[in-house]
Amino acid sequence: MGHGMADATDIRQAHDRFALRSTLLVPTSAERAYSAFTGKLADWWVTEYTWSGPGVLAELGMQPRAGGMLYEIGPYGFRNDWGRVLTWDPPRRLVFTWQIGADRAPVPDPARASEVEVLFTPEGASTLVEVTHRHFDRHGEAAEGYREALTAGWHELLSRFAAIVADD
Repeated sequence: MGHGMADATDIRQAHDRFALRSTLLVPTSAERAYSAFTGKLADWWVTEYTWSGPGVLAELGMQPRAGGMLYEIGPYGFRNDWGRVLTWDPPRRLVFTWQIGADRAPVPDPARASEVEVLFTPEGASTLVEVTHRHFDRHGEAAEGYREALTAGWHELLSRFAAIVADD
């Protein structure tokens, strides 16, 4: 990948059977990229990927610490926790559980959840953002189809993330 302005559509993807990896170069510092990724979820996450859905989602966020929850608040103040921060190491590394099943149902047991690692690596005035979503095998029989679906899902999410970082 070259330096300079990153095209939001230039998201490189690679995967094995139970993991997927997407990389993206964004024209900002690692500090700002980390801050936007973790602190502005509601600005770039696709609301169709939430339980509440578009129009009724009230809040989407991540508690900024190891052990913190990834959560959404929907209609009537209903809160749903859908992940937990395992590693909080700004501005370099973030790891969280993905406690959403292939059927979109909650997965309360973290041992049955997949895991997302995000690395932020400075490259000149830009930052290389690498997302690895792994351990799909923990989701059981639906693992491979779920990984395939989320390959497209992460592409959309990172395209939107790149757009808000570029506008920042």
